[in-house]
This record gives sequence, structure tokens and C-alpha cells, in this order.
Amino acid sequence: MYSQSRLKDFKNKGRDQESMRRRRTEVNVELRKQRKDEGLSKRRNVIEDDSDEYDSSSPQKYQNTPTMSFEEIVIGLQNPDPRVKLAAAQNARKILSREKSPPIDSFINAGIVPNLVGCLMCNDNVPLQFEACWALTNIASGTSQQTRAVVGAGAIPILIYLLSSPHVNVAEQAVWALGNIAGDSAELRNLVIDHGIIAPLLSLLTPNTGTVFRRNITWTLSNLCRNKNPDPPYEVVKECLPTFTVLLSHPDPETATDACWAISYLTDGPNEKIQPVIDAGVVPRLVELLQKKEVTYIKPAIRAIGNIVTGEDVQTQAVINAGALGPLKKLISHDNTNVVKEVCWTVSNITAGNSQQIQAVLDAGIMEDIIRVLDEGDFKCQKEAAWAVTNLTVGGNVEQILYLVHADVIVPLCKLLSVKDSVILTVLLDAVTNILNAALKVGAHENICYYIEQCGGLDKIETLQQHENVDVYKAAFNIIDSYFGAEVEDEEIVPHVESNGTFEFAGPNVAPDGGFSF
Repeated sequence: MYSQSRLKDFKNKGRDQESMRRRRTEVNVELRKQRKDEGLSKRRNVIEDDSDEYDSSSPQKYQNTPTMSFEEIVIGLQNPDPRVKLAAAQNARKILSREKSPPIDSFINAGIVPNLVGCLMCNDNVPLQFEACWALTNIASGTSQQTRAVVGAGAIPILIYLLSSPHVNVAEQAVWALGNIAGDSAELRNLVIDHGIIAPLLSLLTPNTGTVFRRNITWTLSNLCRNKNPDPPYEVVKECLPTFTVLLSHPDPETATDACWAISYLTDGPNEKIQPVIDAGVVPRLVELLQKKEVTYIKPAIRAIGNIVTGEDVQTQAVINAGALGPLKKLISHDNTNVVKEVCWTVSNITAGNSQQIQAVLDAGIMEDIIRVLDEGDFKCQKEAAWAVTNLTVGGNVEQILYLVHADVIVPLCKLLSVKDSVILTVLLDAVTNILNAALKVGAHENICYYIEQCGGLDKIETLQQHENVDVYKAAFNIIDSYFGAEVEDEEIVPHVESNGTFEFAGPNVAPDGGFSF
């Protein structure tokens, strides 16, 4: 009835597994920009008490520092008397640390940032170094323009120098300040890297490193792997991978999660960036983190796993071999919408793989959950579920595609054909087309057509022939033209509707001898 040449007009021509994965990467640019769930790219060091000590663990203390006005702080930071300068720096730090909306611009406009940077070189006055570094940390925690004021005053090389300070509190504050600068943008991140931060930063991680200090170092290291356009120099940040591998298993949750975010940044790119992470042996640990109860673990682990399965089939297989499908299935029912969305996105990249990987997804029972999300989920989750379904219909065999039909995918697919998102409409129509193509091969296409018509899908597809988007109306037209032409309905092939609303295919020429074998 339908010639092969005619079918080729509306098949997914040229879409192999790699191209579908690449398409998913492009579509998820917006998804990857949503960083609200992650650790902040900048952090302000706030104080919780009125202590005037520069370091509670140090015998050096300076009590009863007089409170200064803003004008006195500005003048004091220019005073050659080290005691006055220290008092001014401490007062500046307090203002920048305590207030909800600190007057960062006022300090910048008063021209004191270069004075604070100059204080960093006062090796004979460690409390002043520390206070100035703290104040600069909080200025750099502000807007990009405020961060650049610190950079413009020449702070980066001096802060990197302070990483080697014999005074732990000074080195720790320098780490924090550099983390804020690196977290601002790709440009400043690369500037910090070019000044040689990585080696001295990694050297600070020892068995004796304190918990808070280790957290700050891990967070700063993760910021050095963060941001795109351009990506960080991979050969440089790859030096951090062995350290991240160790930190990923650290018992401190904050350390482990920041290391996990770093892994997600390192895998966010081409296949050659993914492979070193796999070679480092972290995938099994990432799968373990998927099974944690805390969302703070789950989110970066899912992002990293999702990035890895955008790679080649062998890289995707590493995730499957590590046992990720079981935890992913459980997480599809998570009460956090962003987790569900990321799981569906991850599954969509796995179903863009080969037929054996698709079968692994089916054997794990994940597609039933994907179809449930497609039917009932938040729209952002539904979009990712639609990709998972469509990618399966592109790379799956006939039996795998018709498995979706028996899992009742048709109704939610058709329900979504009323959405306004033209990209998702194209994805949905691709799925419908591929299902009809598969059904045609076993003579079951009339049943599917009837099913689509009965659930209101045909009316929607007909309406989409008038859609303003070229891809949408072409896809809709091809479905109507190829499968819903003026044909006389054969009552013998109309599927019987069961009491639960599912369709039972029956009648002649519907299925091969022995029925469908899945």
C-alpha cells in the first residue's frame, strides 16, 4: 500500500544515535544554564558574632577596636600607622560582612580597593593581611563589575602568593577570594588559571587540612572547572581530576557534592572530555550518590551521569554497566521536579544509544515511568520524557517501538499535541511517525491509526497542518497524507477496547503469526 520511496519522505533521515545525542545537547542549553540548584558561584563570608579576633585559634588578638565611620575607614586605610590601618580594615570587613546589602559600590567608589590590595603584602602584619583579604573576598562576592574592581586592582597574583602563607587563616581567605573571582565568568576563571593557581591550590589539600578549609578549596577547584564560552583549558583543569576522584568519596557532604559538581562541569562537553572522567573510575561512585536520600548529592550526580551518556555508545555503556538504570528508575518518582526532569533528560540520552542499550532501559521498566511523566508530569519534565520516547523510536527496532504502544504511549503523545512549543511538537510528531512506520512493517498501522483517531490525536494532527512552523506542519501533513488518506474503515480490524481503556489488537493481517514477540 505504501511504497518505500514514499515512506522515506517522512522518516527520520540521517538521524543516527550520535546525531540525536548531539541534538539533545543543543536543546538542553537552557537546562544546563539553570544553576539555582547548585552551590553558589560566589559566596560572601559573613560573621555571626562580635568577636574582634582575626583568628580564634591564634594567640594573636586585638580587642576593643574602635568603631569607625565610613569616612574614617577611607582615611584610615591610607594612614601609614599600621594600628590605624588595621582598625580601618577591620571596620571595613565588618561592614561588608554584617549588612544584608553591603555598600560595596561605596567602598569601590571611594577608591579603597587598591589600599586593601596593598595591605595583602604586609607580611609583618598578619592580622592586617587577613582583614584586607576578608574584605576583598566580600567585595568580589558581588556583581561582575564589583568583582572586576578587585581584579583591576591587581589582586589575583598577590592572592595566589598568599596561598603559600604559613598562616592557615590567611591562606584560606585567599582561597575564598580566588574562588569568588573564578566563579564570576569564564574570562576571569581563565585569568586566575593563567596566573598559576592550580598547583599551589592542590598542595593545600593534605590529611591535616581542616573541614572548612577543605570545603573552600574544593569549591574553588570546582569554580575553576565551571562556566563555558569559552570552556576552561581542559588539559589544565584535568590535573584536578585525581583530586576530585578522592574528594568525591569524602565523608563530608559539602566536600563530596562540590567535587561532584566539578565532575559534572568536566563532563559537560565533547566525548574526549568525558573519557578521562570514566577512566578515573568515578562512574560507580556517581551511581552510589544517585542512591543517597539528600537532594544535594542527587542533583550533581545526575548531571554528571547525564553528561556522560551524551557521549559515545561505549561511554553510555559504562554508566549502564555501573548499575545506573535501577537508581534512575526510582528517581523518576522523586518529589523534586528538577530531579525528575534531569532523570528524563538522562534517559533520553540513553535511548539515543544502540538497540541493546534501549533494551536495557526497557528491561529496567523505565519507559513505563517515562510514559507516566509524559502523561502526568510537569511540562518541563514532559518535554524531556518526549525526547526519551522519540529517541527510542529512532534507534529502536520494531519490537522495541511497539513495546511503547502496549505500554500505552499513544494517548499521552496525542494529548501533548496541543502544546505551543514548536520544537516539542516536532519531537512528538516524529514519535507518532516512527510508531506508525514500525506498525506498518507488521501490518498493524490501521489499528494504530484508529487508536490515534479515537483519543483525539487525528484532530490535533490535522490542525497542526496549519501551524506556522514549517517543520511542524510538514510532519503533520506527512502523517495525514501517508496514513489517514480517504480509506474505507475495515470494521474487522478495529481494535477491541478493554475495560481498563487499553486497546487489544485483533483481526486479520494485524500481527504476525504468534502475535508480537517482545
